[in-house]
Amino acid sequence: MIQAPGKTRKKILRKTSIVVLILLIVSITAFPAFGEDDETDFIIPDYGYTVDYYRSYGEPVLQASVIGDPELNRGETATLQIKIVNEGVIEGFQRLNVNQTWVSDSSEELLAVEEMGEEKECTTAKNINAHLVSETEYIEVESATNFQNVEELETGHPSMLQYTIKVDSDTPAGNYVLLLPVSYDYQANVRTATGAVANLGLTDTEYTREYKTKTETLKIPVSIKSEPKLEVAEVKGTLKQGENRVIEVTYTNTRERVAQDAMARIIVMSPLSTEKSIVRLGDIGPGENKTASFEIAATSDAIVKNYGIDSEVKYVDEDGETAFSDNMKVHVPLEAAEKKISTTGIAIILIILIAIYQIVNMHRKRNKNDDENASGDENE
Repeated sequence: MIQAPGKTRKKILRKTSIVVLILLIVSITAFPAFGEDDETDFIIPDYGYTVDYYRSYGEPVLQASVIGDPELNRGETATLQIKIVNEGVIEGFQRLNVNQTWVSDSSEELLAVEEMGEEKECTTAKNINAHLVSETEYIEVESATNFQNVEELETGHPSMLQYTIKVDSDTPAGNYVLLLPVSYDYQANVRTATGAVANLGLTDTEYTREYKTKTETLKIPVSIKSEPKLEVAEVKGTLKQGENRVIEVTYTNTRERVAQDAMARIIVMSPLSTEKSIVRLGDIGPGENKTASFEIAATSDAIVKNYGIDSEVKYVDEDGETAFSDNMKVHVPLEAAEKKISTTGIAIILIILIAIYQIVNMHRKRNKNDDENASGDENE
């Protein structure tokens, strides 16, 4: 066996030591801090360990719409179902000029085609976070359902979101727009790992993927249905103990639609009563007033106070359906009856007056007799 001269051997050992030291440094800096059981927790290899054969052009495009009728009613608590659809399309691919010197042309072309297949996921939206926002004070989104998440949404596929909203009873009719801010991740690029990645101990790594985060706001149009709203505008008249009185109630339509064939009804309870509780009003247009007259009787022992009589208006809406107004209060004061003297009282008074008259008359006669007697004595 021929041995190298001493100086040459020292040079070889020195170079070998340097190479080993370099490899040790590279391995320390390149290897991740693996967990005990998690062998996928590693630093993504940089561009020195990957090549890029294709660049794709395309990304997710999300659209949102309400499922069912987007028309809401005043005063309702509604479950709003929103469908989001991914309409993203791949606009094309660009072949990049990459050649691995130690890979044959046929093998490299196969690697390029496989990478292009991975690039097709660029239109898939991942980890979609969406929360519904109302910019009007009339529509409130319940916080318990405000945040919705979709793990993944491929192009051409829909996903359903569900929110609970409350509509104020005084919401003006018209069109409203709810906002749906969404954020999601999507694949921006795929790179193919080279054979050098094995030096990092990543034997199962074929690709590295770059992701971007996109935030946008989708618009959700809804509308509030136009309808009549009947209110008590004025009440004329008073009640009295033991009497029948006519009360006039004026109803007004404060909303945008005609209340057709309207009929007003009152609900009275003891000590009040009525023989006719329903009065036809006819059509009541927006801003129009109609007056109904109700004859109401009160018992003689009814308590003197203000009475709140329940009232409602039945009408036909624009769809030809029977509808009812909200319950209304008709406030009517009840007065005390005038004090009257009974027959017994009158009889007693007459007896007393007759007695007084008799006493006075007897007293006058006695005085007259006394005067006559005194006059006779003087003549004698």
